Amino acid sequence: MEEVVIQADKLTKKFGDFTATDAITFQVRKGEIFGFLGANGAGKTTAMRMLCGLSVPTSGEAKVAGFDIYKETESIKKNIGYMSQKFSLYEDLTVVENIRFFGGIYGLNNEQIKNKTEELIERLGLTSVRKELVVDLPLGWKQKLSFSIAIIHQPKIVFLDEPTGGVDPLTRRQFWELIYEAAHNGITVFVTTHYMDEAEYCDRLSIMVDGKIKALDTPKNLKMQFEAESMDEVFYKLARQATRAE
Repeated sequence: MEEVVIQADKLTKKFGDFTATDAITFQVRKGEIFGFLGANGAGKTTAMRMLCGLSVPTSGEAKVAGFDIYKETESIKKNIGYMSQKFSLYEDLTVVENIRFFGGIYGLNNEQIKNKTEELIERLGLTSVRKELVVDLPLGWKQKLSFSIAIIHQPKIVFLDEPTGGVDPLTRRQFWELIYEAAHNGITVFVTTHYMDEAEYCDRLSIMVDGKIKALDTPKNLKMQFEAESMDEVFYKLARQATRAE
């Protein structure tokens, strides 16, 4: 039986009378690339914040990396990585300084930080720019560096919140090669994206509408279920059901 690393059961978050996430239930398995889709305002970010231990649910249950999201948030944070569209790097620090800083944040000791720094710089081909400020790096390099830093501590799960927004198709494809590599190494990838071609790369997808999960399956099965040629078509068929404003 495959290991479940994210388990959510009727997870709900309300802000006053507004229900951002409405009793969502799903599982994510170890090493899976799990796409978490939905239009703006569907509840994706709220759900991700709860799973990362950054927001307390109104009701429902969830475990992330085996830890309870109510009682063990600090343990969750030690076992996950996180990357957003803004890459989470400090642009006024050099490449090396960023790696060392985040290595410390993620709890690595000095020797581990030293080894990981050299390993990352060599693997990403950043030797010639190791002492350059991150602000001066091309966007694609920033993206690869940020993702590599997010998994520097070998977390069980990495959360990617629209990580490829604003980059060109070739760079996005190269970034997904890093995602495949991480999943192959046993890291579960939980990713939100607005690009439906990227949705095709996921092992399974959930699609949220108005705070509820309206579909959950493999891309192939979803296209069959909705009699669609592409994930774009599936997404638009579901998104049309939305009743609340973005």
